[in-house]
Parts: sequence; structure tokens; C-alpha cells
Amino acid sequence: MDGFVCKKLTEWGLAELTEKFKDEGIDEEILYLLDDPEIDSLIPRVGHRAKFKNKLKLLKEEKNTTTNQETVNSSAQCRQEPEEAADLDLDLPSTSYTSDKGKRKLDLQGESSRPQTKKPRHDTIPGSYREKIILNKVKNIMRLVDDRIPKQDNKKLNSFLKTKISELETDKREMVGVFGKTGAGKSSLINAVIGRKNLLPSGGISACTSVMIKVEANMQKKYEADIEFITKEVWNDELWSLFNFLEDNDTDEKLSALYGEEWKNKKPENLMDHKYFKEIPEFLHSRRKTLTCESAEELSAKLVKYTRSEKTDGESKDIKRWYWPLVKCVTIRVPSNDLFQHVTLVDLPGNGDRNKSRDEMWKEVVGRCSTVWIVTDINRAAAETEPWEILERTCSLMGNGGQCQQIHFICTKSDVIEDSDDHSSDKVRALIFKRNMQAKEEVKKEFNKLNKVKKHFSDDCFEVFTVSSKEFLKQKDLNQDDTEIPKLQEFLKDLNDCHSETLNYVSGAYGILSLIQGARRTEVVAQKTEVCTILEDKMRQELEKVRKPMEEAYKVFEKCLSEGVERSKPSCQQALSSIYPSEVSGRGFHRILKCVVQNNGTYTPKKGDIKKQINLNVDLASRLTDSIDEEFKKTFPNKRKYGPFNGVINNFSLDTERLIQKYKDVELQLTFLKTEEEKMKTKLNKIIQYNKKKIYNSLTTTIEEAMKECYKKAADFRGQGSVKNMRDTIEKHVYDSKNIMFQQAKDKMLNQLTKLKEDMLKSLETTMQESIDHSLKTDGDSILDVTVELAKVKKHYNEPMGPDEETLTW
Repeated sequence: MDGFVCKKLTEWGLAELTEKFKDEGIDEEILYLLDDPEIDSLIPRVGHRAKFKNKLKLLKEEKNTTTNQETVNSSAQCRQEPEEAADLDLDLPSTSYTSDKGKRKLDLQGESSRPQTKKPRHDTIPGSYREKIILNKVKNIMRLVDDRIPKQDNKKLNSFLKTKISELETDKREMVGVFGKTGAGKSSLINAVIGRKNLLPSGGISACTSVMIKVEANMQKKYEADIEFITKEVWNDELWSLFNFLEDNDTDEKLSALYGEEWKNKKPENLMDHKYFKEIPEFLHSRRKTLTCESAEELSAKLVKYTRSEKTDGESKDIKRWYWPLVKCVTIRVPSNDLFQHVTLVDLPGNGDRNKSRDEMWKEVVGRCSTVWIVTDINRAAAETEPWEILERTCSLMGNGGQCQQIHFICTKSDVIEDSDDHSSDKVRALIFKRNMQAKEEVKKEFNKLNKVKKHFSDDCFEVFTVSSKEFLKQKDLNQDDTEIPKLQEFLKDLNDCHSETLNYVSGAYGILSLIQGARRTEVVAQKTEVCTILEDKMRQELEKVRKPMEEAYKVFEKCLSEGVERSKPSCQQALSSIYPSEVSGRGFHRILKCVVQNNGTYTPKKGDIKKQINLNVDLASRLTDSIDEEFKKTFPNKRKYGPFNGVINNFSLDTERLIQKYKDVELQLTFLKTEEEKMKTKLNKIIQYNKKKIYNSLTTTIEEAMKECYKKAADFRGQGSVKNMRDTIEKHVYDSKNIMFQQAKDKMLNQLTKLKEDMLKSLETTMQESIDHSLKTDGDSILDVTVELAKVKKHYNEPMGPDEETLTW
């Protein structure tokens, strides 16, 4: 959600809707696209809903007036000199990241009808900047077309067209998760990649491992941070747990940060007094706190009390309260940074959190990461245990249970060479290169030992980088390319893929305009009927090609899970071994086990103790997940190009290209169907990606659901003998349920697999049949003429993108 939406809601007296709109990702563009069903879902209260609809209607009318005026002036704007481009309110990206490799060229040359009487300028315009201009132009064309579509005549077709135009807007966002313990150089790495030296504090102030920090681009000109707090209710529950069950150093650190020494003489309920939260009223009212600053340094200083955990000398010595125990997530937005327009970089805790709210968000974010960076000091890159423990703990969340395609193991501080002052710069550089190569080999060998991780990730998903944030900025012994930071920036640029957004929008717009213009032709009824019959026959054949591999995959999973069920039953005792520790004292383990049963089978230790993490549900489900891991990776690859689900969807084709060559009179309609087919594939691939995570994780969630009854019962035990009573309750429930519980988990997963298959087939058939009907079974003689608009968009659609930046003639 951007500042525009927040400002409008406040102006309209609807500020209490801000959190809901933020959660749903409603930004300025989406706000203008909201229709009645979506508004009804967003705003359940009738009074607020009516007020919002009225205000939005007035805002749209105001925007339409402004847009029409902009259209009149657009050709004049196109003729501006490049140095005046700032007036277009478009940020010129850094050319150090540009690399438009072999993609379609969308060129502005020839857009203006003004004669080229002056000598052309030979300014090099970065591809992403050129595409921003084109994207804005085509969006403007489609907004005006949408406004011109009449609401009365041919209502069915017009409603269909308006829906298709609204669906052109997509918010593609990739997430890159960054793991690494304090001192590994995460903050310095992120600062170097972003190009902001002092954005995230590093060095003197220790990071708080429980706070998740997201970094995104800001379309505004300032630095912003949105601070999301846990709720009052969640903190109240955590206080009770901290006082009753978790009396350790972590408890003291958390409570002392927020309350100083006062908490030691207070009851938990007294620590909810509003006086402790005067500086953060947003926490009391369940709202986000927003900080806005002119510089990275200013924002970093303001964020310290919300993201850091240790008091040190310097500016932070004046901080009386540290609010990180209440912070769920911080989202930092950096201005003028094209790398993060569609990418979010997330600084992640290594092993979740004791706090249920933060832990759920951690799992969700880890599952959404398309790439993960594991950051560690190069001096112990292969030998350090924590990075590998993080990988093993999270591989199922990222792999089969997530959407991670690549793991980057990043060795930091590659410039630190012993006695470097005794050597020449060339000698130091040679020593650095030698150690870098050695570190890469050792890390790859260590990765190959991780059998559990390799069930989810193949060798080609793993890459090692040796970086130096310090040398990237100072270039004392290494040039920038040697530091490998530019490689990471280039990776983010490709991931950001602004070009893909432009191409997809232009392609979709071209298809819609083709349909509108084609619907005006009423003299080709015979050809329409013939082509319609061919397409419907072809679709039936293609749907069968989709169905068969999916059904085969179901049979394979049924066999694997049946074996998993049988292996799970005798392995229950081993799965319960975590409730019989050998290294913890009786009183200490009482607190741990109490935490386990109160948190539905899970215990997250204080920071750094990843090995001591307990998840009974995962342990009980492990034989089931082990039985399908290899097959699941093949069936639902995270790269989404192959397999019996993604692969067959990608191969689906109505063969419109061939039909266009034969039936020229309905070329426009077939062009629309071609673009709709591609859009449909993209949509279905996203649905598969979302549902495959639910399908895989259903094995563990079903076990958790089956265990909740015994966890609740065990949590009620108090006093002497409670540890034994809790263990006995858990064991009895597992042994009584094992003949049912594992079979239920199997059935649940197979049912979800069947539902996904049926949903895919239904969606594919319904959507494409509707598009065929509107293309070839509808007469639109009263529809608007879009000859001019179609010609403009077609020009952009057809011009290929070259591998290099092109000269733009203005």
C-alpha cells in the first residue's frame, strides 16, 4: 500500500480501513480498479462501504478529467529533450545494472508525427526507463478505451471487455530471503547491493534476530519505513508465558529492553499499562507506524530502537526503551532504486520465533521466497555449522513446501587477508582470488553432503559467491567486479524483470484491442462459425492431454503415501524422542515441554540454538513427507516449466498461429485468443504454485490438527509429576491415533491433489470457452472503433528488443 491510498482514506474519514487495505496490497493503481464485489468484500460495514464508494466515484471522475487533459498534451511531452525527463515523474535508473538480453524491443522512435528536422540526439536511454514510458503510454490508452466502452449497448460483451482490461494490471513481486547470524556481514551486504552505505546499521549495534526487515523500492522521493507491531493480545499472552515458563536469558533480554528493570517487580498484567507505550500509540491501536526521512542515515537512526537489541556508545545511549520485542516486521522503502521495483529483499531470522504471530509470518515469507541468500564469513564458510543447520531446517519450507528456485551461499569479507599490509596490492588481490576459489570448492562439497536438502534442491539450484562489501565501496585492492556484488545486482535486475511487466501488459492490451476491432466486423459469419468449431474440437483434445498426466501423478502419490503411512506407524516412538532430552535438567525441560504443548507441538529456542528446536508435528509427519519428497520435486518443480501440472499447462495450445495463416478474415479474433491463452497459462501456473505449497504442507497440518486435543489436555497439568503426565498424554494419544492419523493425512493430500486437477481443467475450459464465445459468437456492430489505438499498441508489440541499449530519437 502506498502513501496515496493512506492519505485518501484519512481525508475521507476512513482511516480505520488503512490496515485492511495494506494487508490486501491496495495501492493507487489498484484503488482505481476496485469494483463493487471487491469493495463489498473489503468493507463489510454498510455505512463505511457506502461512503467509500461515493468518494471513490468522485475521485475517478476527477482523475478522468485530468487524464483527458494529459492525453491532449502527450505528444508535446514526447518531444521533450531527455534532460527534461524528470518532468515525466519517472526515475532514471542506474545504468550500471542495465542488461536487456535478447528481449522484445519496445521503441518510441516514430511515435511523434513531427518531422525530424533537427539532428537526432544520440543519448543512450536505459531499456527499463524506455519501457516505463511505453508502459505508461499503453496504460493510458487502455484507461481511455475502458472509459469509452458503453455501459448499455451489448452489455455482456462490454462487461467482458472491462473485466479483461482490469485484469491487465498485475503486481509481480519476487522475494529474496537473506539468512545469516549476527556478525556475518548481512547488513553490510544489503547496504552494498542497494547502494546505500548507511541504510541498515552494521558493526557497533547488535541485530535483533526476531525482527524481520523487508527492503523495497519507494516510488516517492523519500526514505520510508512501515513498522508492524504484534497485537496487544499477543503481547499479553507472551508476557504470561515469559513469566511462567521461559525464565532464561532471552526472557531477561526481552523484558529489560522494553521495561528496563521495572518488570522484575511487576506482575504481567501491570506491564500492559499504557504508560509504557506512549511513544508508540500505534501498538495500542493495532496500526502500523510510518517513519519518513530525507536520507538513509536519518531513517537508520530512527529505526534503531525498533530493530536492534544492544545498547552501545554513540547516539543509541540516549534510548530508554527498545521496542523490538513488540515489532513483527519492518518494511523499508528506498527511493530511486529500480532493482527493487518488483523485488523485496527480506532479512530473516534463522529459525522462526517463539512468538506465534512472528513465527507464522516467518514461515509464510520463507515459503514465498523465490531465492534465498545464506550469508556467512568466508573464514569459516564450509566449517560454520549454523548456515547448514538453517538450510536443513528450512529446506522443506523453501523447496517442496515453498517456491524457492535458487540458493545463493554468500561468503562475506573476502577482502580480509592476514598481514595484508605486508603485501603489495597485486599480491593481496592474488591471495584473495586463491582463497575465494578454495572457499567455493569447499562450500560446494559441503552442500553435496546434505541429502535432506538435495531432496528439495538439485545442484544447479546452488551457487556460491565470495563478496566484499568494503572493497565494493572503497576499491583498494579489488575492482568492483572482483567483489561479486555487481553479480548479485545483475541477478536482482533480472529477477525484477520490469521488461516482463511491460511486455505482458502490451501483449494483453494488443489482444483486447484486436477483439474490440474484430467484433465490429459482421460480414465474416461463415468463417467465424467454421473457426469456432475447429477451436472447440481442438480444446477438447488439449484438455485430455492435460488431464492424463495429472491423473498419472495422482496414482504415483497414492502409492508413495501408502508406503509412508505404513512406515509412520512403527516410527512413532522415534518421532517422540524430542520429549525425552538427555541434556536438559528436569526443571529446565519442564518449561520447554510446557511451551511445546502450549504452542501446538512446537518450541523455538533462544537465538542461536537451532538444534534444540522442537516440532513434534513435523517429526511425526516426516515418514510421510520423506515418501513423496523426490516425486513431489519432479511433479511440482519450483521453476514451473516442466512436470505433469505446470508442464502440461505450458504445452496447452489452440494452435491459433496456424489458424491465423488460413483464416485471415478473423485474424483479429484469433490474435485475442492467442494472447488470452498465454495469460491463462500464467494465471494457472500461479495457482499451481500457490496450491502445491498447501498440498505438501497439508501432511504436517493434518497431523497438527489431529494432535491439538492432546496438546490442550497436556497443557492443563500443573505441579509435581506434570512432566510425566504431559509425556504420557502425548504418547497415549499418538499410539491410539496412529492407525487413523497418518491415513487422514494421506487422504487429505490426495483430495487436495484431485481438487487442483479439477480446478485447473474447469478454469482452463471455462475461460477459453468464454473467450471463444465472445470472439466468434458475438456481433459487436455498435461497439467503439479502436483503429488508432490498435495501430499504436501493435507497433510496440511487434518491434523486437535488441540485446543492447538503443539510441532513442526524440
